[in-house]
Amino acid sequence: MYSRETLIGCINQRLDRISSKRKLDDYGPCDDDFSDLVVSARMKKDEINAVYSSGVEESRLSHSLKGNDDYGDARNGVYHSLSEPCSSSSSVGEMEGSSSRLHFFVRMISGGNTIVIHANSEDSVESVHEQIRKMTGIPTTEQRLIYRGKQLQWEQSLAECSIQNDAGLQLVGRMRSTEYPRTWQVINDLVSSICRLCQGDSIRSSQNVKSRVNEFLCITPRDGSELTSGHLQIFRSSGAPTALVMLFLSPLKGNKEYAEESIRLFLTPNIEFLPKSIQSRCAPIVLEFCKLLSNTARDDPLYVSCRNTLAFLLENIGVVHGSEYFDHTEASAVIRDFSPFVNELANKLSMGLQSSINSSPSIGMSVNDVREFCAFLLPLRRAIEDQISEEDSILKRLDEIELLHVNFTDLLGKIDQCLEKVGGFLVSNGTGESESCRPVWSTYLAILKELNSISKLYPGAEEKLFSVMRSRRFSLNALIRFSKRSDENFWLLKHKDVTDFESRRHLVMMLLPDIKDEYEELHEMLIDRSQLLAESFEYITQADAEALHGGLFMEFKNEEATGPGVLREWFCLVCQELFNPKNALFLACPNDRRRFFPNPAGKFVSLEDVRDADPCLYRSCKKILEMDADLLDSDALGLTFVSEVEELGSRRVVELCPGGKGIVVNSSNREEYVYLLIQHRFVTSISEQVANFSRGFADILSHSSLQKLFFQSLELEDLDQMLHGSEKAICVKDWKAHTEYNGYKETEHQICWFWKVVEEMSADQLRILLFFWTSLKYLPVEGFGGLSSRLYIFKTSDSDDRLPSSHTCFYRLYLPPCPSLAVMQDRLRIITQEHVSYSFGIWACKRVLRLSLVFSLKVAF
Repeated sequence: MYSRETLIGCINQRLDRISSKRKLDDYGPCDDDFSDLVVSARMKKDEINAVYSSGVEESRLSHSLKGNDDYGDARNGVYHSLSEPCSSSSSVGEMEGSSSRLHFFVRMISGGNTIVIHANSEDSVESVHEQIRKMTGIPTTEQRLIYRGKQLQWEQSLAECSIQNDAGLQLVGRMRSTEYPRTWQVINDLVSSICRLCQGDSIRSSQNVKSRVNEFLCITPRDGSELTSGHLQIFRSSGAPTALVMLFLSPLKGNKEYAEESIRLFLTPNIEFLPKSIQSRCAPIVLEFCKLLSNTARDDPLYVSCRNTLAFLLENIGVVHGSEYFDHTEASAVIRDFSPFVNELANKLSMGLQSSINSSPSIGMSVNDVREFCAFLLPLRRAIEDQISEEDSILKRLDEIELLHVNFTDLLGKIDQCLEKVGGFLVSNGTGESESCRPVWSTYLAILKELNSISKLYPGAEEKLFSVMRSRRFSLNALIRFSKRSDENFWLLKHKDVTDFESRRHLVMMLLPDIKDEYEELHEMLIDRSQLLAESFEYITQADAEALHGGLFMEFKNEEATGPGVLREWFCLVCQELFNPKNALFLACPNDRRRFFPNPAGKFVSLEDVRDADPCLYRSCKKILEMDADLLDSDALGLTFVSEVEELGSRRVVELCPGGKGIVVNSSNREEYVYLLIQHRFVTSISEQVANFSRGFADILSHSSLQKLFFQSLELEDLDQMLHGSEKAICVKDWKAHTEYNGYKETEHQICWFWKVVEEMSADQLRILLFFWTSLKYLPVEGFGGLSSRLYIFKTSDSDDRLPSSHTCFYRLYLPPCPSLAVMQDRLRIITQEHVSYSFGIWACKRVLRLSLVFSLKVAF
């Protein structure tokens, strides 16, 4: 902690360095180093012990007066103040009782003009400046009053300045070399007040400090232009942050509180004097406070508040070097300024991780600590990336970069131990007991994300990171499945070698708009079954893409049923029509009629890529490439650079390149022929359809920029399982475990007969029964546990000659009592033969299905 004398000495050195003969634009950074507390700053003159101004200022003010006709007779004589008494902080009664009437002279230092002022002894110096303005027209921000070699401060009273009758004051003009005269006036008064407080000279200065900071913020230009930046720059270049921190560290009573109140004005947005747009531009000032306090009061709550606010501002600013918010500062300066904070926060995270290792996995660092670390790391990392060059790597030159590598190694080691402990916890307790651990576990993924970004700066660091992630794959995937949409862990989608299907599906589903239980407005459709595809197309094309992010309300004409079950049936029927070969909208792969291979991500298609899509074409191309050169050159195949295309029963010839009909395929051009043939078949010929597909799918995602990531992050098998569901045999035991009863008991004969019949059903019959019950023919990959709700069997009062019925919207089967097992068997046999249809069968992907229909219809029409 610095002593009172040191603080006062520091601030006086700052003030005394400035000469009144220098223009504002000439001031540069001070060369003296006032220990870690003091930062380089420059200050405008107007110190407490100011001396008479130079003749330069005198002549400037004199010239100003002579050039202003409003000054009247002042050019040739003496001004007399005949105006009303000056305003005073004292009441009228006080002035009559304790104040004495004064008259004194104010002389222009250039000579020749004198003003007579009448005032009360308790009137403020500011009121005298106002009188002079009214009499001469000189703005108050252009005036300085000197008495007995000292500049009079605005908040002082005439009595405090020892002004007596017939006293002679000198009016000195302020320099006009700045666009911000009022700003400099406020800052000078602020710094002077702080100096007096540190010296213990004035009680009134305590109120003046906060009011001047408040005034500085109030007069900040609101347009966000260069004027705003220039105004805020003055606060830093004047040394005001240093002065406020010195006041904060002052041992005198009350000074710490005065300083803290003033500093906190920069930390909280206020619609009156600090709107959010202006607060973002105050980031360099807050950074200055952080740098000063980190060296002197790191454990004080004020420093924590300043650092937290700076982190919030950095989240909105992003890259700092070259940013207008930081006066286009260079990358090297950003590295120097931000590295200490990243190191401090990295050490804090390390201690938090160590706490998790030593105790419960639910104990660790706070989410706020991780947020601050991420916010400070981003500008530092971007600055480092900007500085790195092939010829001279910054990694070998800067200690700050080496320190970041040390932080990376330490945090990676701690994360490895934490993931190991998570794995042990899950094995011992299962996922059901992990709810309390989720907040801490989410921070592990956030730290891994930042370590991933740091690893790209150091040779071999990425491999170390992913070696840890691969070795802790079980724990990592568990954390991913617990993550929320707001955690932004999409970077993991690029690393399929460390994720499993469940994790990839969880992350991909968060790329889609969030499901809402209730929507303000549903997109309603009334469809005629006989015109299913045409009417569905009309409804979808007339809807706005954003409206389809909400809910759909589906109803068939002349039918009473509504709800999710009807909607699932509609999806099923429309998709059947879209992919019906009779409609000639899509061509299925020869060896799998459910597969289609558009190329929405724009990836190059090779011969090996089409092996599964079209085995016949693959074998033909393979033979051409492997054929004997002499046999091919003999034109035994009779091939040219064309392709035959079949459309709606007719065939036409398409040239693969200009003049392709006349180019014979031979041993020298066969590779080009195969390449062009594949590109035409899988890229060129469907480019328009794929473009529609791409636009339609982009409408589905939360952000269209994520479209490429969506396709690159999934294996074909992943997408197939998500849309088609599991083809594993339905487990009746699992079915029973996820079924509840209403009106029946699990031990009743009716229920026992029911499950006995179900257990004897074939695989196809089970799927048909499931569809009758739920409108789902295929279960999610998790089985019945992946459904949106449990299944129910309700007892009805219908006669025993009625067949079972269902409400597929709510997964309810209504089962009338049967007189015998044989009757039960007969009833279930009927519904599993008559109600035959098809479904994609996965509730969790209804957003994919719903909006797949959008771009499918766009492609089709």
